Amino acid sequence: MFFWTPKYLKKGKLYIKEAQKRLSYHRDRWSAGTIADFEAQIANLKSGVQGRDRAGVDVAEHALEALCEVHCPLGKDAWMSENVEVFLVAIIVALGIRTYFVQPFTIPTSSMFPTLNGITGHRTEEEPPNILLRALQFATHGRTWHEVVAEADEKVTTVEDVVRDGWRSKFTYTRIATDHGNEYWVNESKAPVEEAFGKNGIERHTLVGMNFKKGEPIVRGYTTTGDHVFVDKISYHFRKPKRGEVFVFNTEGIPKMGNLGPPPLKPSQFYIKRLVAIPGDRLRVEAPELFINGKRAEGYGFERVMEGRGDAPVNGGYRGYSQGPAIYDDYNLHRSLDSFLLPKACYFAMGDNSYNSSDSRYWGPVPQANLMGAGLLVYWPFLREGSSHFGLIK
Repeated sequence: MFFWTPKYLKKGKLYIKEAQKRLSYHRDRWSAGTIADFEAQIANLKSGVQGRDRAGVDVAEHALEALCEVHCPLGKDAWMSENVEVFLVAIIVALGIRTYFVQPFTIPTSSMFPTLNGITGHRTEEEPPNILLRALQFATHGRTWHEVVAEADEKVTTVEDVVRDGWRSKFTYTRIATDHGNEYWVNESKAPVEEAFGKNGIERHTLVGMNFKKGEPIVRGYTTTGDHVFVDKISYHFRKPKRGEVFVFNTEGIPKMGNLGPPPLKPSQFYIKRLVAIPGDRLRVEAPELFINGKRAEGYGFERVMEGRGDAPVNGGYRGYSQGPAIYDDYNLHRSLDSFLLPKACYFAMGDNSYNSSDSRYWGPVPQANLMGAGLLVYWPFLREGSSHFGLIK
């Protein structure tokens, strides 16, 4: 067994591998004589190892060391080049895995809530904790604390998303401007900030128009990152997409209907929804239930949405399926008797948070070419208020 192999034999085998590596690397630059010397000493070392000749192994190793010192000496920065080589190989492997096997994806919105969480904000009365506790909470809960205090008696006049360049990436901040000329920044996008800290407006929560006294917090609390998931990119090459699974797709070529639906600004904009119908299925929605081919949808994912499993709807649980908007008759299913037949190579996507989801009811079925893969598992955050989704996606 390997564990009982004498140390000098293990060392000899390692010398053989290293010498062969050096020979392969320098073969096109060395002379025929140098190549022959290396090959001869490698053969001697192999013979010593195979014959368990300790003296022969030592002689061959010293001979190879002498050859290496002459023909491939280590430079001052050899350690750095070797580490860079290992690092580059690791990057190539990681990129290969991302391209062909699994890819990370972040849930930005609440369209799949409570199956998957998007970015959410939480108002608090207490000030943010110390920096160590904040770092711990970010690592475990994905929580980022914010505090913006009014520098004068002032009214909020503008709240907008601003994209700033960071190190090899772009970050979205919320810019808050007031009638006093002050400007405040929150390192989070506008939607969760206003939802958590703004007043209830006509259509949504907003900070615009709110008045604050000097020293009063405009924003105090934290936002929690959306679930970070791994997407299985390989299985769709070997099987057909399954009805009821969570899947990811891009929006390339999907038309935007008026002010509804996703803004397909570029092919790299990805959506994550539940795949509710496959080619040839006839779909109908009779709120809160979903019908596929004349039968009530079956499966764990469908059942918990239709039955309102989890918390009560008023506390953020499932609310069932809703009809689409009464604008387009092709596939919006806005009446309980409406139905839609899925054409070939197309799939129907709906969010589990049906009442707050931009999906196929608005902009039609997803072409097969747009499919990226099935949602595999949530890998971060590990903990979360209410319920953590860490683990396999159902």
